[in-house]
Amino acid sequence: MQLKIMPKKKRLPAGRVALILFLCQMISALEVPLDLVQPPTITQQSPKDYIIDPRENIVIQCEAKGKPPPSFSWTRNGTHFDIDKDPLVTMKPGSGTLTINIMSEGKAETYEGVYQCTARNERGAAISNNIVVRPSRSPLWTKEKLEPITLRNGQSLVLPCRPPLGLPPPIIFWMDNSFQRLPQSERVSQGLNGDLYFSNVLPEDTREDYICYARFNHTQTIQQKQPISVKVISVDELNDTIAANLSDTEFYSAKPNRERPPTFLTPEGNTSNKEELRGNVLSLECIAEGLPTPVIYWIKEDGTLPTNRTFYRNFKKTLQIIQVSEADSGNYQCIAKNALGAIHHTISVTVKAAPYWILAPQNLVLSPGEDGSLICRANGNPKPRISWLSNGVPIEIAPDDPSRKIDGDTIIFSNVQERSSAVYQCNASNEYGYLLANAFVNVLAEPPRILTSANTLYQVIANRPALLDCAFFGSPLPTIEWFKGAKGSALRDDIYVLHENGTLEIPVAQKDSTGTYTCVARNKLGMAKNEVHLEIKDPTRIIKQPEYAVVQRGSTVSFECKVKHDHTLTLTITWLKDNGELPSDGRFTVDKDHLEVADVRDSDGGAYTCVANTTLDMVSASAVLSVVAPTPTPAPIYDVPNPPFDLELTDQLDKSVQLSWTPGDDNNSPITKFIIEYEDAMHEAGLWHHQTEVSGMQTTAQLKLSPYVNYSFRVMAVNSLGRSLPSEPSEQYLTKAAEPDTNPTAVEGLGSEPDNLVITWKPLNGFESNGPGLQYKVSWLQKDGDDEWASVVVANVSKYIVSGTPTFVPYLIKVQALNDVGFAPEPAVVMGHSGEDLPMVAPGNVRVNVVNSTLAEVHWDPVPLKSIRGHLQGYRIYYWKAQEGSLKRNRRHIEKKILTFQGNKTHGMLPGLEPFSHYALNVRVVNGKGEGPASPDRVFNTPEGVPSAPSSLKIINPTLDSLTLEWDPPSRPNGILTEYTLKYQPINSTHELGPLVDLKIPANKTRWTLKNLNFSTRYKFYFYAQTAAGSGSQITEEAVTTVDEAGILPPDVGAGKAMASRQVDIATQGWFIGLMCAVALLILILLIVCFIRRNKGGKYPVKEKEDAHADPEIQPMKEDDGTFGEYSDAEDHKPLKKGSRTPSDRTVKKEDSDDSLVDYGEGVNGQFNEDGSFIGQYSGKKEKEPAEGNESSEAPSPVNAMNSFV
Repeated sequence: MQLKIMPKKKRLPAGRVALILFLCQMISALEVPLDLVQPPTITQQSPKDYIIDPRENIVIQCEAKGKPPPSFSWTRNGTHFDIDKDPLVTMKPGSGTLTINIMSEGKAETYEGVYQCTARNERGAAISNNIVVRPSRSPLWTKEKLEPITLRNGQSLVLPCRPPLGLPPPIIFWMDNSFQRLPQSERVSQGLNGDLYFSNVLPEDTREDYICYARFNHTQTIQQKQPISVKVISVDELNDTIAANLSDTEFYSAKPNRERPPTFLTPEGNTSNKEELRGNVLSLECIAEGLPTPVIYWIKEDGTLPTNRTFYRNFKKTLQIIQVSEADSGNYQCIAKNALGAIHHTISVTVKAAPYWILAPQNLVLSPGEDGSLICRANGNPKPRISWLSNGVPIEIAPDDPSRKIDGDTIIFSNVQERSSAVYQCNASNEYGYLLANAFVNVLAEPPRILTSANTLYQVIANRPALLDCAFFGSPLPTIEWFKGAKGSALRDDIYVLHENGTLEIPVAQKDSTGTYTCVARNKLGMAKNEVHLEIKDPTRIIKQPEYAVVQRGSTVSFECKVKHDHTLTLTITWLKDNGELPSDGRFTVDKDHLEVADVRDSDGGAYTCVANTTLDMVSASAVLSVVAPTPTPAPIYDVPNPPFDLELTDQLDKSVQLSWTPGDDNNSPITKFIIEYEDAMHEAGLWHHQTEVSGMQTTAQLKLSPYVNYSFRVMAVNSLGRSLPSEPSEQYLTKAAEPDTNPTAVEGLGSEPDNLVITWKPLNGFESNGPGLQYKVSWLQKDGDDEWASVVVANVSKYIVSGTPTFVPYLIKVQALNDVGFAPEPAVVMGHSGEDLPMVAPGNVRVNVVNSTLAEVHWDPVPLKSIRGHLQGYRIYYWKAQEGSLKRNRRHIEKKILTFQGNKTHGMLPGLEPFSHYALNVRVVNGKGEGPASPDRVFNTPEGVPSAPSSLKIINPTLDSLTLEWDPPSRPNGILTEYTLKYQPINSTHELGPLVDLKIPANKTRWTLKNLNFSTRYKFYFYAQTAAGSGSQITEEAVTTVDEAGILPPDVGAGKAMASRQVDIATQGWFIGLMCAVALLILILLIVCFIRRNKGGKYPVKEKEDAHADPEIQPMKEDDGTFGEYSDAEDHKPLKKGSRTPSDRTVKKEDSDDSLVDYGEGVNGQFNEDGSFIGQYSGKKEKEPAEGNESSEAPSPVNAMNSFV
């Protein structure tokens, strides 16, 4: 009987749900075999929003398959992108993936845009998503002047972060100068916007280094805001300060910490709105201030919070709902409460949705004359608009196809022909995004083919579902039939289920289901069949389960787990404790079907599970172990054993003796072993050595002895608590002398002079001598020579010198021990060399290849080995700077540098050279004796490099509309200076930077006057030199034009500009500071005059009354009492820097002008670039050129050292 369709739906048990899902995946995964003609299919592409690293090459992926293999093309910003015209862009062969080589040259910003890939062959064209390529950005904080914050104990505080906008947005965190995270709590916490909120401040909040950091993960860069100083003073301190300055003693006499009900710091008002997209994380935040610290609660007014998707962060100040949907829309209320009251805030949440698929179009394979349809259904909020494209062209303007009819979200095909093959694109879009799907219509006439491997074997456990696969393809779509057995009996649909993908399902497989099954696929063009085999296995069963046990501490318990399984499958039994692995403890023993736990402890209690696995199934059973205290008994005394006694030596032979002893008491812990030691009274009296160990059950030991040793023995017993004291020594036993058993070790032959050979060795000790009269026979023979072995017998020493040898010649050497009894065995022969001498020949053919301005490569020919006259250590290069034409004259006064290259190398690199310099070098070979002669000097010149910063920059003669700059040239020009570049921009009263002016100055100038400047305006200058190699490091300075004291502008300046020019900080003007100093001086003089006149006039009645009724509470205020800390800002706007002032002559040295946080101290141990970013590589780069206006420049390098902080 033929099975063609799946039966009607029935209620399935839970175990079959996963099975049906698996089958659905198989159905959707059916594809056209790649050997058949088919339109292109996009298989891989870059994400829609593609943020790239500007320091790496750009790779935009586009992979596709098809038959014939597709060709690829690209559009950029809607127009054709001709990659052949751009030498930096290459396309991967056989692929559409683009690689843009910006590492060699070019900038990532140049290639920012919207890209789309098209894969095309004769059957159609598939297109990728619009890939928006944007380089990541990690801009700097705009410099700002941060005033110290002083506030009263208990007040609320918000420290703003306001990080720069990066791409992607940065991660914000607060730390101190030592890179330690600032502690957060219900009272102090960081908001979603990065600000640091204090519900109320305490004196311990006082610190000068509240620093906000922004970490840009894409470029691994961390930027920091300037530190914020916070000082919290108590009410008593504030009253003392005010009382010292005012006579009102009742002022501020309220309670020190005035409690108050909560108020919200964020959000503002009673209500607010929040919009979020479906599928995102909804984050709602409420932060309140008050005293005592308020506690936050959350509710949903028109429903309950979703249980499994709701999380509280930041001490319940933030409510998060993951995978948010339209059902999560509504009003959410946060409540802040403390002992004095409660307030609430309502947040109205609206969930919108970018388009999402209800039914995405699927590839359609039809045979000529067939009908079919493509369906594209999507949803969203608002409802998305559906549009169709054919081969990447809007279907309204695509070539007409009479077999095609469009009905909204459906394309209906009827009586298709081969020309109907195409790739269709469905685009579903709304204001929040879009979806794009490619689906092809492929018109083919193909006979059936079976894709499943022939004779596949399926093994299934009895009474479980069996799935027999029959993946197929054909056009028209084949019908599938299944037969069982060689006779081909048809399968009945009341027992079997045939799925649309050809899979045959046996819902409950039995033993009689075993056999061979045949799958037959037919269409009008032909037939194909395939055989598979099914085996049904017995299920694994636990026939005896482990049982619950209660045991006493210290006893042994055993669990049994007997398993029966199919004998053709491999069984594995695993034991678990509390669903985890058994402790790695020797007390746990697993043997076949038993688990035994010895010396049970309280921690051993719990559930023990026996898990029986085969390749097809798994069963388990568990039992609980309870551990109870043992019945109390008198505690025994445990200790180390008593020492053995009655030691006796028997069976005394030349090289062995038997030692026996009597054990001491084991003190309630069995003796596990005995340790035997010996003393050599002849050679090392008083020093005991380890002889051997024996089992604790033995009381005798057969000991091996060495000749010519005066032995004494002692024994120690060992139990679980330790070892006993040693026994009394045995009687002494002197063994007979014999010839040595071993020869000296570490034999070497090295010459100390060119004409000798020094032979050394490690002598035998007295124990190894085996007898009196220890001596050594030293023998040597020149290798590859005609001489005989030469020998000499020496006393018990460790060195012998052979004189008159040729220089650096190999010798064969051996050293043999002997004593009064005889010789040791024949010794091993070792290789040595006579003494080395200095090399005779210098390296030849020395060549120098200058790589760049600081690096050169040196090559030379090796020196012949015979002329080295020793062990080759390597080659040594001497190099130095020299003036042209004075190479020989000044050599002794020149500082030479040396580089040594180990081994037989013939080239080496000279790093760290100075650009635009004249160098000389020579090469020498080195052996163990020293250096050989130098090669002839070779000279070379390094090319130009970029210069260092100008040595100094001074700004003099400020006038109403001009400033004069004087500078000293760079200390290291590294070439011929071509020009100077001066950039400057005004700074307004809020420290914002104005437009940047760029000026080129001839290289022979050291002074320049800028005219037509705004009066009473601060300017910032950036100055650097240039050579042919490029621009050097810059030096910065600031200066102010003089104020217009008459208050009258020049005639050509309008009134509006006059108003803007006068808005300057008067406290920073020189005339104002001078005026204040003069006033202070006059007051001081008046006070001194009054004091002198008062002392001369003596006391008068009023004065006596004042003295008599002096108020003891009124005391003159000391300089360091009751005053608030001053804040001073250096003129270069570095709030972190202490004790720093610009010199009066406005001279800024290079090392002082680097705007680097390292100079600030404050416990900062890391290193920073001048732009404020923390750089893990400590590259020491100079400050980047400023951007126009207030825009921030890109951070120069990533962070390696900061990954562990966040």
